[in-house]
Amino acid sequence: MNTGRTKTAAKKLSHYDKGGRARMVDVSTKAPTERTARASAFVKLSGAVLRALPQNKKGNPLEVARIAGIQAAKRTAELIPLCHPLALTHVDVELRLTARGIEIEASATTCGPTGVEMEVMTAAAVAALTVYDMTKALDKSIVISDVRLEEKSGGKSGIYQRRKSKKVK
Repeated sequence: MNTGRTKTAAKKLSHYDKGGRARMVDVSTKAPTERTARASAFVKLSGAVLRALPQNKKGNPLEVARIAGIQAAKRTAELIPLCHPLALTHVDVELRLTARGIEIEASATTCGPTGVEMEVMTAAAVAALTVYDMTKALDKSIVISDVRLEEKSGGKSGIYQRRKSKKVK
């Protein structure tokens, strides 16, 4: 199990050919397997914004952000130039209020030749941006942070789980 350490000596960047030109990785010979991933993000909000969330005139920012994140996961290949379009079998985005802001967690599943890491990170990032968009009238100093892969499974590289660390928010 990979626990977050990178083996740089044996690895290379796969999105470049031998001449150094950007390329889409050829996954045509890879067998489809079930692949899952989970990513997170954090939106730091002031107490005033947190208190105002239930009265937002644009609607429930958390629900709108959840739907935006799901939609973003499905459109990742349109946003990230060398990502493969994937047939996602499941996408979920959860948003949780905390005393300092909103924790976002995105998860996705597919059965295919490549993973869903970019889809879940895109979902978490777009959900966070949507929270900002829906609350920026109250405070433009909102901070989006910690967009990161938490775990993934499937494929040749197997399981990855981010090491648990103390959250500083």
